[in-house]
Amino acid sequence: MGETRVDLQHLLEDLRDAYPGSIEETILTEIMANSLDSGATTIQLFTDPAARTLTVTDDGSGMQRRELARFHNIASSTKSRGEGIGFAGVGIKLGLLVCEEVFTETRRGKTHIASSWHLATRNRAPWKWVAPLKLIAERGTAVRLQVENPLSPLLDPGFLAVTLRRHFQPLLDPSFDEFLRGHYPSGVAIEVDGRRLDKQGWSAPRAAPLEIRLMRKRKAAASGYLIRADHPLPEERQGLSISTYGKVIRRGWDWLGLTPAAADCVGGIIEVPELAACLTLNKGDFIRAGARGATYLGFRKAIQEAVGRQLALWGDGRSGAEQAPPREVRPLQRDLVQVLEDLALDFPLLGSLVEQRAGGQKRLPLAVRGAGSDGHGFVAASITASAETEPMAHAPSAAPASRDSSPANAPAVVNEANDGYGQDGSAIQLPSKSIVRRPGHYGLDIQFEDLPDDIELGRLTESTVWVNRAHPAYRRAQASHAVGYHIALAVAMALAPLAVEASHQHGFVSAFLSRWGEAIEKPSTRKQSRR
Repeated sequence: MGETRVDLQHLLEDLRDAYPGSIEETILTEIMANSLDSGATTIQLFTDPAARTLTVTDDGSGMQRRELARFHNIASSTKSRGEGIGFAGVGIKLGLLVCEEVFTETRRGKTHIASSWHLATRNRAPWKWVAPLKLIAERGTAVRLQVENPLSPLLDPGFLAVTLRRHFQPLLDPSFDEFLRGHYPSGVAIEVDGRRLDKQGWSAPRAAPLEIRLMRKRKAAASGYLIRADHPLPEERQGLSISTYGKVIRRGWDWLGLTPAAADCVGGIIEVPELAACLTLNKGDFIRAGARGATYLGFRKAIQEAVGRQLALWGDGRSGAEQAPPREVRPLQRDLVQVLEDLALDFPLLGSLVEQRAGGQKRLPLAVRGAGSDGHGFVAASITASAETEPMAHAPSAAPASRDSSPANAPAVVNEANDGYGQDGSAIQLPSKSIVRRPGHYGLDIQFEDLPDDIELGRLTESTVWVNRAHPAYRRAQASHAVGYHIALAVAMALAPLAVEASHQHGFVSAFLSRWGEAIEKPSTRKQSRR
């Protein structure tokens, strides 16, 4: 009888390629994530270029003997998704690809043990119990990497400091101290070669706090800020970053689907601990399918609305003037509801395309609570948006009570007595664990703008697809009397990043065009579905 074998080295190489950054960045951030998840309050990094070692120590909970033994298994972890940054038990194993030895020492109570681990062959990574080196005084864990390359960035203190600031910015920004206190009660101190990384906030002539709240909860579920400068910001500060438990996951504007007119002059960051449960395996993005995908999308939609409102107050919005749709658009808009309802079964994230109105999102009954409800199915945007603020040393901690008390600056109030919905229905209902699908009202609109320097056929902003009328392909479509098809293609391509991962966008575009083509043959489908 045969058995399944694993080419361990090839597996690790495939995992390495799945992470967005360099392998050195991945190893460093994974070790940091493990320390943070263990409850560490102090994390120290020591480099020794002569010995080719990087040592990371923390004062976290440490591990018992059986936990350290499991530590050496690929994809084995004692963590639960959503309780911290890490959950997969994969990332730190990539150290085997670049290290001659991975030494781990841990101490908890009377347990003080250590192991030595290395990649011996393509199929074998043996480890053994060894004597501790007394890297841990009272409790915690130490990981010592002996790298193969003497010029490895892991031996460069400058690289370590820059990488940690980029990937764990909220932990080093005083604006988030209070917001993250619930998860890190004593804060987190990070030291590189004996020098503590000081906390630094972002400064700009204009800054505005942002907040998002879960229904029925007073404490914000997400907190952050936007800054606006009069000149281009450094590249690493351009765009809005989104983080969870202090770990930055995405940055820029692409993930938000909203771009300011002066995109290089606007930046910011928003921290959403709730989204830790929605992280992908490589922690470089969020899941975009199922209940976790809907949770992410609910927050994304609320963030989009908050940012869009603030950009409008600053005069940085890019929305063009709405106009009556041309004749070619009317059949597409007539069929669009049917197309989206059909596709929503296969692409549930399209459920975010709900009708917009003053006061927030209109209720979309995507799901009905069942007996297995997880109890947090409502998300509402609470936006602290001020037109202008005075220059500040760093962005504020997003406490609306400390700012102007005018209605424009006050958080949105949701009437809890109405089953979690305000009178205007300004909430997003997320699917529970046990759901029954019901039809929703999709309010996707199509408008036009002229962006001659933009290579995209169209873009999605909130619930509107803006078709680029200045694109050469649009003009060619006009000359060929194929504007209707061009608009359908532009809508499909604009919706694809919302609906699926990048690798599946081609399939979504094909499915959209197929359903759009079929819609003309099924004029009575909507009426039948309502019976």
